[in-house]
Amino acid sequence: MNRRRFVPTLPMMLLSVSVLAADMTPDEWYAAGAAAVARNGRVQPVTGRAKNVILFVGDGMGITTITAARILDGQRKGGSGEENALAFEAFPNVALSKTYSANQQTPDSAPTMTAMVTGVKTDDGLISVSSNVPRREARAEIVRAGALRTILEWAEDRGLSTGVVTTTRVTHATPAACYAHSSERDWEGDADLPAGATAPDIARQLLDFSRGNGLEVVLGGGRAKFYTADEVDPEYDKRKGTRKDGRSLWREWTDGKPRSAYVWNKAQFDAVDPSTTDRLLGLFEPSHMKFELDRAKSGDEPSLAEMTQKAIAMLARNPKGYFLMVEGGRIDHGHHAGNAQRALTDAIALSEAVAKAVDLVDARDTLIIVTADHSHVLTMAGYPKRGNPILGKVVEPGHEAPDYARDQLGLPYTTLGYANGPGYAGASDRQPAGPKRFEHMPFKSEPATGRPNLTEVDTTQSEYLQESAMPMPAETHGGEDVAIYATGPGAHLVRGVMEQNAIFHVMREAYGWK
Repeated sequence: MNRRRFVPTLPMMLLSVSVLAADMTPDEWYAAGAAAVARNGRVQPVTGRAKNVILFVGDGMGITTITAARILDGQRKGGSGEENALAFEAFPNVALSKTYSANQQTPDSAPTMTAMVTGVKTDDGLISVSSNVPRREARAEIVRAGALRTILEWAEDRGLSTGVVTTTRVTHATPAACYAHSSERDWEGDADLPAGATAPDIARQLLDFSRGNGLEVVLGGGRAKFYTADEVDPEYDKRKGTRKDGRSLWREWTDGKPRSAYVWNKAQFDAVDPSTTDRLLGLFEPSHMKFELDRAKSGDEPSLAEMTQKAIAMLARNPKGYFLMVEGGRIDHGHHAGNAQRALTDAIALSEAVAKAVDLVDARDTLIIVTADHSHVLTMAGYPKRGNPILGKVVEPGHEAPDYARDQLGLPYTTLGYANGPGYAGASDRQPAGPKRFEHMPFKSEPATGRPNLTEVDTTQSEYLQESAMPMPAETHGGEDVAIYATGPGAHLVRGVMEQNAIFHVMREAYGWK
């Protein structure tokens, strides 16, 4: 085997962490560490240019989220959890990304995704336009003058196929930054525009996209932005679209366009043959798609891994290659609601989508990057013993539940918490009505005095809100660096501490574009 071309497979790279059992001897720990270093020493950069690039974005997937999701995933599989590894943690190149925006220490998703897909940092709320454009600028000519060319537009201009897959509305900030240019991330549909605005809404820009032959695959939520106010939603007969301009954008996707398909449920999605379909639009909810915890129970929407698989199958038919962005968008929403279990389960779903992509692509011609746009204020604290339920209350080594660790008030506490959010003092034992309360970040609770007594509270149940130190109607983003994981051609350029906008330049360099 030519060692300079050696690319370890995912199972090989995970081998050293999959056997780190709780009862390992000192000699076994020593040997496992040595084997990991030896394995790393055999890994060489993948030479040549990338034909394809897949950018995975875990919205709000900070390092604490990754750690906690890794443990939760491992515990669900029957292990103690800490020894587990998410799919992308096996990638050979890792770096840190500095996420601040041009005008804010702790950013939102609009400027961070703009940085990743255009190579330019911009102000909060702006979608792929420069910071020279004032936020909420409604004049089309001003917005157009400040537009920044995205990696997806570069790809379309060069004849590559392109796709956007997300669990949020396809017009939400992260997916929108790939194909749209707007001075306001909230202008997702024309009903959101201010009176007299000439700048187009984001949904319209998806259909009016003029670069190359347009996007080939768009999968996610957000039907309401594509249906007129007179059109009844196909799934919920009491809901209608929101468009005021009379354009049925979902119809326009297929009208006069052979081999194009529009689907809105899993059965239709499953029936799509990627070998005979050139363009696919899937909108599976009027707003965001369901959290993975709820989707898995209902089975009426495709998973992120299933959407990723179909997107790759369609895009890979182009001999020139493709660019695909896949977002685990509801990680962010779970955190905003103070509901760590839903956030972590969506992070695990992203890992499963990454694993599916690794299985489908050729590591010699496909660059895969996994990162986050920003972090959240999730904390992982106390001194729980190894294997303690990550969603549970802290039990220290040498103790067994219900002998929980106690604070200075004599009350037990959980391993996971938030620096701010709706779970402030006493709110966390008052549960929301159900999953619909988590559609975006609407859960509100009245702050109380003092901590709740969690002794008899099941903190592992799905509706539990972790405690927060500061009362906020919604938990906020965190401002610390996030991780970048990369494998494939060009992955060796991901190293050190990087400005977030450098991710664009890694992808461009991997493609060989000047």
